[in-house]
Amino acid sequence: MKKLLLFILLSGFAPTYAQLINPYGLLVINERTAYNKSVEQDKNKQLIEIKKRIPDIILDIRYAGKNNFTKQAVYKQARAFARLPVVEALKNVQNELKKSGLGLKIFDGYRPYSVTVKFFAIASDKSFVANPKDGSRHNRGCAIDLTLIDLKTGKELEMPTPYDSFAPEAASDYTDLPSNVIKNRELLRSAMEKQGFRVLKNEWWHFDFIGWKSYELMDIPFEDL
Repeated sequence: MKKLLLFILLSGFAPTYAQLINPYGLLVINERTAYNKSVEQDKNKQLIEIKKRIPDIILDIRYAGKNNFTKQAVYKQARAFARLPVVEALKNVQNELKKSGLGLKIFDGYRPYSVTVKFFAIASDKSFVANPKDGSRHNRGCAIDLTLIDLKTGKELEMPTPYDSFAPEAASDYTDLPSNVIKNRELLRSAMEKQGFRVLKNEWWHFDFIGWKSYELMDIPFEDL
C-alpha cells in the first residue's frame, strides 16, 4: 500500500499539495504552503477560527490546559478551528439555539495529526481515541467536540458525563439516565443533525460533519494558522 501511494504521488495523480506519506501510508498536509495550495484549489478547505466567525460562541479548549484525560497541555494556544462549511453550519446551529435561550460551548475542533498520535500513546482505553493508522476527523477539520449552555447563566446543561469521559454512559445511545439528561443530550444531537453533523457512537459530545472524507489530514499547529 505504501509503495502504491508513493507511485500515485510521483505519477501526479494525487493532489500536488500532499506533503507527507507517514509510516501508516497516510497523506498528511504538514506545511503552511501546502495548506495554502489546497485552499487555492478549494476555498471550502479554509480552516476558519470559530470564535472570529461566531463571536458569541463560548470556548473551553481543554487540551490547552491540564483539565483533560492526558492531564497535560497539548496545545500551545486555546483556539478552535474548523473547515469553512463546518463553521458556517455551526453558526446556523448557534443561531437556532439562541431562539430558545441556549448556545454552544466548544471543547475542541481541528486537531493536528501529531496530537492524535500522542493521544493514542497516552490513552488507557484506545476505543475513545482515534488510531493514527486512520487519522481522526478532527485532523481533517471536520469534527467538533461541544455541549449546550444556558445563555442566561452561562452554565452547561446537564449531560450524561463530563467531557472526555471514558465511561459507558458517554455513549450517544446510552439509556439508563435521568429523563432530563437524555432530553438535553437529544436536544444537542437534534440541533447538530439538522445542520449536517452526525454524533459519534461512544461520545455524546463529538460530532462529525458530512463530507469529511473530502478533506485531507492536517498536521499544522494553531500558531501557524
